[in-house]
Amino acid sequence: MQPVIGITGRPKEILSAEMNVRSYAVFHMYTDSVLAAGGVPVMLIPTSPDFADAQLDRIDGLLMTGGGDIAPERYGQNRHESVTDVDHERDEFELALVKKVKERGMPTFAICRGLQMVNIAFGGSLVQDLPSHGSHGHDIIGDGAYDPHSIARIEPDSRIAGIIGEGDHGVNSIHHQAIEELGTGLRVVGSAADGTVEAIEATDPTWDLIAMQWHPEFLGMRDHSESHDLFVAFVEAAAKYRADQ
Repeated sequence: MQPVIGITGRPKEILSAEMNVRSYAVFHMYTDSVLAAGGVPVMLIPTSPDFADAQLDRIDGLLMTGGGDIAPERYGQNRHESVTDVDHERDEFELALVKKVKERGMPTFAICRGLQMVNIAFGGSLVQDLPSHGSHGHDIIGDGAYDPHSIARIEPDSRIAGIIGEGDHGVNSIHHQAIEELGTGLRVVGSAADGTVEAIEATDPTWDLIAMQWHPEFLGMRDHSESHDLFVAFVEAAAKYRADQ
């Protein structure tokens, strides 16, 4: 049986009956990437942290998606004026998910906001606005999101290097925030030329975590083979996790 991949949904207001209704969404790039890699995608909607275990019981791997900013209060900072689209329900639920998947050793693929949430869950912090810190070129939007326009240098002896190789890789950048202080039990395995953290993983070898600041789900829509390889490796790890349970 194909492994089931839980994908974190993002809150979205949808017009219905001439009024905006709170809803949840997952971009097709995530589901298409999981399907192409051989997994079965399902959406995990933000609920009470009390239900985190019940949701995880039904999946074999967790894909943490991008989206709005995480509340800076969660890592002990005052809010910068650039912070937008904060959703406390999503923050609370995903913090619980991250801690529980680590306890389970469940394969986890964390992208952009997902990487940031992993870092915060283990005591790290974020640069709230990269342009204010003199860092540029990390907020490409529109059609440019589908093509590499930046470089991430991947460290040897990392999980990601084992999938796509060490050294320089072309990536995209759709973010205005990045890791500042690294969380406990994590290590940096990829960086941009200006030092911005592009990838992290867990120091605990029993937790199969790959986390990156760039968006392979966008790149993969343009036949970017390395992005497809990342999803394949994740789905294969989820299949092994399922078999071992």
